[in-house]
Amino acid sequence: MKKLKKIDLWIIIPYILLLGIGIVMVYSASFYNALIAGGKTDQYLIKQAIYAIMGLCLCYITFMLKERVLKNRKILSMVMIVTLVSLFYLLGRAYLKPSSRVNGASAWINLGIINFQPLELAKLFLIMFLALVLTNKQNRLIQKQGWKEVFKEVFQPLVIVGSIIVMVFLQPDIGGALILSLITLVLISSSTIPGRLIAELSGVLLVVFTSMIIIITKFPPSFVKSNYAYQRFLAMQHPFQLEQKAGAQLVNSFYAISNGGVFGVGLGNSIQKRGYLPEPHTDFIMSIISEELGLVGVVFILGLLLIMILRMISLGFRSKKTYNSLVYYGVATMILVQIVLNVGGLLGLIPLTGVTLPFISYGGSSLLVLSVALGIVLNLETTAKFEKMEKG
Repeated sequence: MKKLKKIDLWIIIPYILLLGIGIVMVYSASFYNALIAGGKTDQYLIKQAIYAIMGLCLCYITFMLKERVLKNRKILSMVMIVTLVSLFYLLGRAYLKPSSRVNGASAWINLGIINFQPLELAKLFLIMFLALVLTNKQNRLIQKQGWKEVFKEVFQPLVIVGSIIVMVFLQPDIGGALILSLITLVLISSSTIPGRLIAELSGVLLVVFTSMIIIITKFPPSFVKSNYAYQRFLAMQHPFQLEQKAGAQLVNSFYAISNGGVFGVGLGNSIQKRGYLPEPHTDFIMSIISEELGLVGVVFILGLLLIMILRMISLGFRSKKTYNSLVYYGVATMILVQIVLNVGGLLGLIPLTGVTLPFISYGGSSLLVLSVALGIVLNLETTAKFEKMEKG
């Protein structure tokens, strides 16, 4: 109880509010399709409520753990093995059994009570792993003047991180690979590696990424033209021309957003969820929120998410512990990039990636991992408060 009294309200209150909004909106977005499919109208509501309760419990448990448990190498090694094995299994299944792919990718493992998405575990593992490695090597890294010296220090960790990113990319899950890559880049940039080297790395990555996009879009080979991700890219460029094909989802998302206006058509009254948008309770839930609750509802939800992100960034700036700062930045990046990819896709600013909206979209893996991540952030921040009090 003593620890609970010091919990960061700027994070926990938005988190609880978002869980509640997520439960309500998942029900609103899913009941029509569930009814048409012959199921119970509240089936997704019940599941999302269970995930939310489980998430709260996991957040609390993680919050109450000793800090040394979070840094335990044996536990981290176990998580790494589970992550690598599960991603390798998905990769093998994706190419040996193409029929297992959903929307072009094989990303879930059915565990009966939940569809486990290894990508979500990979995000959290990368944050905790890189934070620990970069902190342990901070004194040596700050003295390095060239990439050759830096790579000697972090070669083994980068091989592990690179293997995870490549396996996710080959599923193929481009959105997931991008999230992992940006988390890695932010943590490396926030470490004690000299700023000149970070700038060089960022420049090289930007040139490589831009070149790949230009080559693929201007001179797409035949196997790329038939790729699901490439079709989504075309849909972003010409949504209404491809309205009957790849652009259908994006066009209906536009209609939903347009219908909602400023104040929305009212909770439960969306038209686009009635067979126009596929699975509106997952990737496209923000489109339904925009239609039913309007711009006001969208701004409120994004505002809650932004409060959490800015708070974590603020904690990172103020923290005197490198490890804590890296974890704060990592979790903030994970949430921010998911928001950008989800909302940007719905607005047609970037290709649709299948990335869900944090805490709001239906799904167990994402919600549970995000809850654990917030529990870790709250744990580190509260522990730091007590340590500061003890020092006077």
